[in-house]
Amino acid sequence: MDKVCASAAEAVADITDRASLAVGGFGLSGIPAVLIQALYDQGATGLSVVSNNCGVDGQGLGILLAAGRIARVTGSYVGENKEFARQYLSGELEVELVPQGTLAERLRAGGAGIPAFYTPAGVGTQVARGGLPWRYAAGGTSRTESGGGTVAVASPPKETREFAGRRYVLEHGLTTDFALVRAWRGDRHGNLVFRKASANFNPLAAMAGRITIAEVEELVEPGELNPDAVHTPGVFVQRVVELTGEQAADKQIEHVRISASSTRGATHA
Repeated sequence: MDKVCASAAEAVADITDRASLAVGGFGLSGIPAVLIQALYDQGATGLSVVSNNCGVDGQGLGILLAAGRIARVTGSYVGENKEFARQYLSGELEVELVPQGTLAERLRAGGAGIPAFYTPAGVGTQVARGGLPWRYAAGGTSRTESGGGTVAVASPPKETREFAGRRYVLEHGLTTDFALVRAWRGDRHGNLVFRKASANFNPLAAMAGRITIAEVEELVEPGELNPDAVHTPGVFVQRVVELTGEQAADKQIEHVRISASSTRGATHA
């Protein structure tokens, strides 16, 4: 029952080339940064990643992307990563963009054993009709309205159906070979508690992975967590990595915002 690994390197050692990964976090909040770095050091390539976003340049999943180790991304937001845009438009990267709520539910459904579900999100758009560019042809010279070249792979049309006079589109649940998540607290049995914004996608990613690896800021003994406070039961988690104090405190953000009121009274030279 003790699922604690000696190191992050040990925890990700068997992630193979072309494996699929569900990765938690929202922006850079709550990302499993230590596990991502360990995977970078490990060397696996050709990865298919399911995550809300793909990090930023030089941080989070962005370090795997910049190294050419990610082949496909299923996500919702890509606006903070110039290298992501470059690889996508040049045909080096396949990208499936999914409405954010739909992505969350696809992960939850996959983890719950639900193969598909209907949602109104995307009805009447290319999400349902198909034709969204998943991958551009490498080296293409003709440009499209979206800025890329010739479309090599486009999204297929999806089944739609009417319920109570309203149209819905069929979306499929997502499962992956592995999941990488970060939790605030966890015990040796793999029970996890998430905090604030890190609770957005981490619990869903944890459900979707066949082998889920969690890095935890604080490791406690079984029985110390209040059962009512557990977000992800240990049944979904196979490996736990305890972070050092320095690793737990190292939390990056995309943009620093300072309100005008916070600068009042400051002395200027």
